[in-house]
Amino acid sequence: MAFIEQLIENYGYIAIFTVLALGLFSLPVPDEVMVLLVGYLTKTGLLHYSFSFIAVFLGSLIGMLVSYGLGKRVGRPFLDWLGKWVKSSGKWSEKAEGWIGKYGTPAIIVSYFIPGMRHFAGYFCGMSHMSLKTYTLFAGASALLWSLLFLSVGRIF
Repeated sequence: MAFIEQLIENYGYIAIFTVLALGLFSLPVPDEVMVLLVGYLTKTGLLHYSFSFIAVFLGSLIGMLVSYGLGKRVGRPFLDWLGKWVKSSGKWSEKAEGWIGKYGTPAIIVSYFIPGMRHFAGYFCGMSHMSLKTYTLFAGASALLWSLLFLSVGRIF
């Protein structure tokens, strides 16, 4: 976490955007903890709240859109390869895929607040060929709520 804090201190909003975009692209980044830290840094005056919110929101949304695009283009083989890379079983991905298929767009919003699930929801939505317009609307609403919540909690505490 000290490495991410150093990145933020050195590169500011660009680092926040990049780390979140890569984190939602399924790289092992502690997104929630990082956004809480960014919220705290807005309280100390190191970062501005509005610019931090924009960086967090856009980084999250771009990461989700990239994962959606990958899911739509390369689908299950890529997800299976990624699961082997992060040493996870396929059972959770089958459950998650079924959950998104069953509940559809509301599942996007709920999945954003479940660590780990948020990272793969875009893949599943892309694999199920959900329309990009629908996905962007719900992923954007989710990113907005998630960003506001975690930034504000970090700022308060």
